[in-house]
Amino acid sequence: MPLIQLTPAQRKEHRAEAHHLDPVVMVGNDGLTENVKKEIDGALSAHGLIKVRVFSDDRVARDAMFQSLAEDLSAAPIQHIGKLLVLWRPKVDKEKIVDEDRMAGPRDVKVLKYSKRAGQRPEVKTLRVLGNQRLTAGGNVKRAKPKPKVSLKKRNQG
Repeated sequence: MPLIQLTPAQRKEHRAEAHHLDPVVMVGNDGLTENVKKEIDGALSAHGLIKVRVFSDDRVARDAMFQSLAEDLSAAPIQHIGKLLVLWRPKVDKEKIVDEDRMAGPRDVKVLKYSKRAGQRPEVKTLRVLGNQRLTAGGNVKRAKPKPKVSLKKRNQG
């Protein structure tokens, strides 16, 4: 997979965005395993710009890890400072599934109506709630309040 090449201005912009981020993935003593790569790939897909903390003290190994991550995951290496690695990959927009046949409509809600007399079982009622209605805490269906035709200011004047 090819490495993403960025201009210095783009890299600077991504460094500024990554400044306030916390590390999402930690690379432990085992180094860069397949599971760690999979976690980093998932984090890149979800966030686009991530920080990775490496607990190794060997700078050369961290630098090699940084370059191999960027190449293997087709990401852009943004910054390697200390034990933090910053990687960026453009997020892929998910296609939203639109069901044209689906329309907003009524929904059926089951409500328990308790009796005022003690010892009676609660009654289970199925109520149909329309789009402009809501269900109250007492189990009643209320319609949305109609908008006043006259403003409050004009109503108070006259």
